[in-house]
Amino acid sequence: MGRQGDSPESVGADSGAHQKALPYRLRGKFLSAGEEALCRLLQRIAGERFLICPKVALTELVTVARPNENVHFYNKIFRKSVDFLLLSRRTMKPVMGVQLVTPGEKGPRPGERFLQEVFSAIGLPLVSIPIAERYSLEEILPLFRLALVKVQSSPPRDKDADFAPLCPKCGITMVLRVVREGPRAGTKYYGCMNYPRCKETLPLPS
Repeated sequence: MGRQGDSPESVGADSGAHQKALPYRLRGKFLSAGEEALCRLLQRIAGERFLICPKVALTELVTVARPNENVHFYNKIFRKSVDFLLLSRRTMKPVMGVQLVTPGEKGPRPGERFLQEVFSAIGLPLVSIPIAERYSLEEILPLFRLALVKVQSSPPRDKDADFAPLCPKCGITMVLRVVREGPRAGTKYYGCMNYPRCKETLPLPS
C-alpha cells in the first residue's frame, strides 16, 4: 500500500521511476596500480607545463583522412586508447603520448607497434614504458628523449594532400562527395558524415 494521503497516480509514478533505474555502477579502480604509479611520476615530470590525461580514446585524438575511402583505418583505431596524453597547459593541445608496454624478446607486440605508427603518422612522440610496479625518473627520462628523437627524425608530412575539414555543425571529419545530377553534376564538395541527419556542405579549397 502507498503512504497515507498518496494518490494511486503518485504511487504508480514512484514505482515506475524505481523500475527504470539505470544499471551503471562506478568502477572500483579507474587506474591499475602500475598506471597510478606512472601517473604520479608523470605529474612530477609535467610540473606546471603539461596536463596529464589518462586513457584517451584514439578517436578523440585522431581523424582519418578521406574517411569514405579509409573506413578500414577508422575501424583500426575504434575502441582503442593511449594510456596517457600530455597537453600543453598554455595551448591545451596534445604534445606527447605515453603508453605502457609489455616487454618481450621479439620486440613490440602488434598492437603496440600499431600505436607507434599512429603517433608517427600524426607527428606526435609516443613514449613506450615497460610495465612495472615502480618507476624512477632515471629510468623514464631516457625513454622520453628517445621518443623525441624518433619523431624529429621522421620525414615531413604533406598535410595538404590529406586535408579534410571538420563539419561546422557536428565537428566531425567531412567526406569528399560528387554531385551526381543537375547543372552542377561532377562537382566535388565536402559533405558531413552524418548525412542525411546533417546536410552541411563545404566547397573544395581553390
